Amino acid sequence: MKLAIVGATGAVGHELLRVLEQSTLKFSELQLYASPRSAGSTLNFKGQELVVQVMPEGAIPADVILASAGGSISKEKAPLWVKGGSLVIDNSSAFRYNPAIPLVVPEINGEAALKHQGIIANPNCTTAIAAVAVYPIHREYGVKRMIVSTYQATSGAGAKGMQELEDQTRRVLNGEQATNDVFAHPIPFNLIPHIDSFQDNGYTKEEMKVVWETHKIFGDDSFPVSCTAVRIPTMRAHSEAITLELERPADPEAVRELLRRSPGVKVVDDPAQKLYPMPLTSSGQYDVEVGRIRSSLVFDGGLELFVSGDQLLKGAALNAVQIAEYLQEKGALNEKASV
Repeated sequence: MKLAIVGATGAVGHELLRVLEQSTLKFSELQLYASPRSAGSTLNFKGQELVVQVMPEGAIPADVILASAGGSISKEKAPLWVKGGSLVIDNSSAFRYNPAIPLVVPEINGEAALKHQGIIANPNCTTAIAAVAVYPIHREYGVKRMIVSTYQATSGAGAKGMQELEDQTRRVLNGEQATNDVFAHPIPFNLIPHIDSFQDNGYTKEEMKVVWETHKIFGDDSFPVSCTAVRIPTMRAHSEAITLELERPADPEAVRELLRRSPGVKVVDDPAQKLYPMPLTSSGQYDVEVGRIRSSLVFDGGLELFVSGDQLLKGAALNAVQIAEYLQEKGALNEKASV
């Protein structure tokens, strides 16, 4: 099986290479593609230096393409790649809301990936982190309402976002005025309740992504979801405070035990020992940390919880590779590769 990464030199592209080094995915060839300015550079994979190529105009000679070069490129190129015989696992928002294209978190709805017609969408990073933690609770107790407040790292805006945080923090510490290019306002020592564009309903698109994608991944739009998305001055790992009203009352200890048995989740919940989810501990980790699990003071039988997950991993690169692993385990990639 031939595998390709489109957008290999970006933040998610680098994480894809790291995840693939530890992955069970079997492939015979790995191709790297990026913009013309990156062509000819090399990236290390398992001790080998692989040359980055310019993305071709038409088809890519690969069985599976992990695409992370942005929505506009995916919208234009992915249909051409599929026409050329490739399966595209797309990390952008280009196809997430197309009802004919599966939006997949393998721990939740992996079987949806088997119904693809050439393209599978990877969810928004914020949604993926919340979904892994909330879905087991929804399955057991039934979510009636879901309220999310996010604390999103600068890596959500890619390598340029992280660089802006680093550069501008250095300016402030040197007594200079911080400036901004990637973010709407200077990010050092600040919080910005504005991620993506504002919509007619007063929510941002980032906030609405959590609403739309949670419903699609769960296969259930019967419960309302509300989100406030906030950019914070950390490098990586998104955190979220989640409030749930439930159909059936939930005991916090029972929920902890449920989540300990759930894939993709690590329960970190011992306040007496000062143990709870944090970007410091969830960065670089595959599992989403879940803690501060407690009964809601607002909703009878409801829950409050706090989660933190590396959005470059579970929110992007890891989830994409896990989709490919799932398909290969089911024999779907072997069949595709032999076409």
